[in-house]
Amino acid sequence: MKDLSLHILDIVQNSIRAKASLISIEIEELVTENQLIISITDDGTGMSPEQLQQATDPFYTSRTTRKVGLGLSLFKQNAEIAGGSFRIESELGKGTKVTATFGLNHLDRPVMGDLVGTLLLLICSSDKTDYAFKHRTTMGEFVLDTREVKQMLLDVPLSHPDVRKFLKEMLQENLEQIQISE
Repeated sequence: MKDLSLHILDIVQNSIRAKASLISIEIEELVTENQLIISITDDGTGMSPEQLQQATDPFYTSRTTRKVGLGLSLFKQNAEIAGGSFRIESELGKGTKVTATFGLNHLDRPVMGDLVGTLLLLICSSDKTDYAFKHRTTMGEFVLDTREVKQMLLDVPLSHPDVRKFLKEMLQENLEQIQISE
């Protein structure tokens, strides 16, 4: 995958398939430690110890529609190539947490990509899944929780064109304010 936003999308799709009702996406840019940390946590079905052990094997997938599962293995590979690390924690019935750490200024670190587009797609695609998003940099922090947004909107769906436009503008403005140049 060419950018980190696509990795985030892929991991979140795994969480959705695992029937997660709440998915947390945290991005932390630690300039002094030269680290970019991406954590995705869900409350889905989780994995057995056997599944967890095989999760980053590209020739293993729990899906029956194909014989390979490249998402986690590519995310792990990109983190390690960029001077970082990768960890998965999971327990059956309790969910999964995927954490990838990258060298923030590492030459081989993929760019973030279209994070706004990825988040907008996820947030507006289903009212069944809630998202808690946090992005922290030395310039500040931006937090968005769809449970709070839904509470304010009452019965208006997040996919409504006016809400979608508002969310896109809010994401763009807030992420630009805390952005550290890539």
